[in-house]
Amino acid sequence: MVKKDIPVKNANILVLGITFKENCPDVRNTKVIDVLNALKDYDANITVYDPWAEPAEVKHEYGWDSIRELNDFRDYDAIVLAVAHDQFKKLDLMALCKENKVIYDVKGILGDIADGKL
Repeated sequence: MVKKDIPVKNANILVLGITFKENCPDVRNTKVIDVLNALKDYDANITVYDPWAEPAEVKHEYGWDSIRELNDFRDYDAIVLAVAHDQFKKLDLMALCKENKVIYDVKGILGDIADGKL
């Protein structure tokens, strides 16, 4: 984000996925929590979206709010694709972001789709 002159403080960041693995509702032992806690230190506005995870369980286990459906917000500075859920492969990530953005594909699921587009 810094390389693209996007201020991290107060940035709107969408984290896609919080479960332990793709297409599974289990949030136990998820490493995504480490990413979330690191981002929290930068005072970013973080939205955690995971259609597989139960929001009450995420809140109970980790203290984070999560959503199972994306709202109409379309102004993210960054997206972190943290879990390779099939639903995420179909998302129009470009439509969710500002023009100047960062999309970080932790799992490499975008592959050739992302080449030259992100």
